Amino acid sequence: MSPTTGIAASQLRQLIFYHIDNELLDNANFLAGRLYALEPRNPDSSHLLALTYLRQRRSKAAYDSAQKYGSSGRHLGCAYIFAQACLELGKHLEGTTALEKAKSLWYGKSNWNKHSETSRRHTPDAAAVQTLLARLWRGHGDLKKAGDYYVEAHKANPFIWDTFEGLCKIGAEVDVEKMFRPTTEMSGATKSSGVAEIYTDQPRTTSNALAQHNNFNHANVLTPSNDPFNTRSAGEQGGGLFGVPKVRSRTGLTNGSKAPLSEWDTPTANGNGAALDDDIAMGELATHEGVTQDQAPPAPSRRLRQHTEPSERSRHPALRGQPTTSSDPSDGNDQAPRKTSGGHKRTISGHASQSSAAGPDSSAPRRSNRLFGQTATTRSSRTTAEPVPSVTTRSDREARPARTATGARGRTTGTVGRVVSGNRKMLPPDPAEKEKEKEKERERIRRAPSRNSEKPPTSSTVTTAATQKPPPAPPKDLVAEQEAISGLLKSFRHLAIGCYAASRYDLPTAIETFDSLSSTQRETPWVLAQLAKAHYEAGDYRTAETCFLRLMKLQPSRIEDMEVYSTVLWHLKKEAPLAFLCHMLRDQDFDAPETWCAIGNSFSLAREHDQAIAAFKRATQLDESFAYAWTLMGHEYIANEEYDAALSSFRKSVTADKRSYTGWYGLGRSLERMGKLEDAERHYRIAAQINPSNATLMVCIGVIFEKLRKKPNALDCYSRALELAPQSALARFKKARVLMHMRDFEGALQELLVLRDIAPDEANVWFLLGKCLKGLGEKGEALRAFTTALNLDVKASPFIKEAMETLDDDEDMDSDDD
Repeated sequence: MSPTTGIAASQLRQLIFYHIDNELLDNANFLAGRLYALEPRNPDSSHLLALTYLRQRRSKAAYDSAQKYGSSGRHLGCAYIFAQACLELGKHLEGTTALEKAKSLWYGKSNWNKHSETSRRHTPDAAAVQTLLARLWRGHGDLKKAGDYYVEAHKANPFIWDTFEGLCKIGAEVDVEKMFRPTTEMSGATKSSGVAEIYTDQPRTTSNALAQHNNFNHANVLTPSNDPFNTRSAGEQGGGLFGVPKVRSRTGLTNGSKAPLSEWDTPTANGNGAALDDDIAMGELATHEGVTQDQAPPAPSRRLRQHTEPSERSRHPALRGQPTTSSDPSDGNDQAPRKTSGGHKRTISGHASQSSAAGPDSSAPRRSNRLFGQTATTRSSRTTAEPVPSVTTRSDREARPARTATGARGRTTGTVGRVVSGNRKMLPPDPAEKEKEKEKERERIRRAPSRNSEKPPTSSTVTTAATQKPPPAPPKDLVAEQEAISGLLKSFRHLAIGCYAASRYDLPTAIETFDSLSSTQRETPWVLAQLAKAHYEAGDYRTAETCFLRLMKLQPSRIEDMEVYSTVLWHLKKEAPLAFLCHMLRDQDFDAPETWCAIGNSFSLAREHDQAIAAFKRATQLDESFAYAWTLMGHEYIANEEYDAALSSFRKSVTADKRSYTGWYGLGRSLERMGKLEDAERHYRIAAQINPSNATLMVCIGVIFEKLRKKPNALDCYSRALELAPQSALARFKKARVLMHMRDFEGALQELLVLRDIAPDEANVWFLLGKCLKGLGEKGEALRAFTTALNLDVKASPFIKEAMETLDDDEDMDSDDD
């Protein structure tokens, strides 16, 4: 590719992002086509072309453009666009396979705090990929894998609200109080500046190296140790500031990382520690005159860059103040140092020095001599290293304290053996030996002459002072930023408590949580919608209507959740407001499934069931996964007594959403109408398990038991229904009738008196009260109750008059039919 082509391609990329950011998608797609023609083999060109197609909602074109580099996982951007297109097209397994193949490109990656008005990342990080994987697995029907990826995505970035909502929709059990905690990157975003971490109340888990996750299922992300998904103990956790794994191996080193130099570590010759893992310890050093056991051994001399032949065997380095000699075990006499073929003397590293002289007078100054006790004048003036007798230097060395080594290559006191650069084995010292060294060091300081009293402190003194120095305070802007993040996460946690309670149908908790929000947060469309749906599920339709009216006032163009609002109006029998809602939704979005659901409810309220079924069919054609439309269609089929078609609609509803309790309820109702009572009872129980707070479901189960002549079981169901909804007139009426069949007239009378106050205008209540009083022998009160029932419902006069004529008869109550 010529330089001109590369410059043109760079300009096209900038222009594409310019048009994407300014929502000029058609122009961005046109430029992406020109870029692809210019660089057809560049995966970045395919990525940008597929991205523009996806932004235009042309999923098939995006699928085709990203398939070459996306399906194989060779390019992360292409794989991500390819998976998103697969999600839209229903090819869920293809999308998950592509993202799993690209795992090495996104695993452990985080783009937190890297997006702003002036910076962007056009490839996703681990949290975004895991969220998409969760959606794909949920669409495929594997809720377990979907839940696992939702959990890992939430750990990586708790601000992705879709991960929490996804967990709620699949029915996962989580501990919201332990969620929405700041991650390591959020709590220590400026670790490189040396600022102490503020959020240190809980330890964090660590992720292992990528090489250890070939069979990876769940991405490991740094999270608090008491997160609701982690079951490991705190003793198994730990991590570096930037998430570097610190999994201790048997050698004491970390996987893929270097441990910080401790006081027993010896720096390498080049000072960067690059050859630390290759060091192997030499043999034991003999104790020479002039070096005591509690002194650090001399450091090896610096390696030279001159290439020479390797020596035959390792050499013992000469001690400070002694000529460079070789000690052979087979010969006790001193020998001259070995020479290389070029006449150069061997150093302790095995390389030849540049000095051509054989004697010590011509040797270069050694690094160990510079590090141990030489004055500045001697170091600056010496050109050749002259041997100094060790006997004369020993007393001087013991008389004054050891100085701290200067420079990055300085050494501290340690107990390692004699080592050579490239052959070093690090062993931790014995704590008892370290304590003895410190005691000897303090003894030397006390014995030192007064002329040394003003010298710099020893390394141990400096270390102690440094450890006692308080850490620097974090900058105010960092503290403010982290406080803001903590406040945001706290508000998210409050919203999550209400959302989770609503998903578990703990409606009183959900309503109380949303009502306790501040007015600025409560008077928002999302919160008002959640409140309205919670009141609707609780059966409080008037309050739900009020919440929806406030919602429509804040956001008149809202389409979401309007199918629930139309059902609320259907229950309230408000034809005019429902018709107005249908016209408004039709003008805003004619092809939205919510619009056609509202239209179907309007036809159903007008008892035009065929037109309602046609409208619901249109909603399912627009979105086959819209479970609510299938449910409403099934109820219309029941109204038309088409039970087979109703079963088909309800089955499609629970297929689209397995937690749609209304779909399971519809299946039970259809089977009950078809006479399959056992199957109906089983489906009712499934619906009750999903929504245990719904009293109507318990009443339906009680009716099945009553038809199966299991009166005690039916009575238990009606009692539980009244515990859930004390104001439920239907549950109380059913319970009173079962008690009468069981000849418990006193208990039935108590229930009917309460029911009379709840529904004073209901003829069936007065009629049943009259029969109960008749059973108790109170004929006058029974006649008065029958008369009231006759006045309320003239159409039922034949049955009421028959009951009044038989007041003097002792008729069996169990033979009466409702």
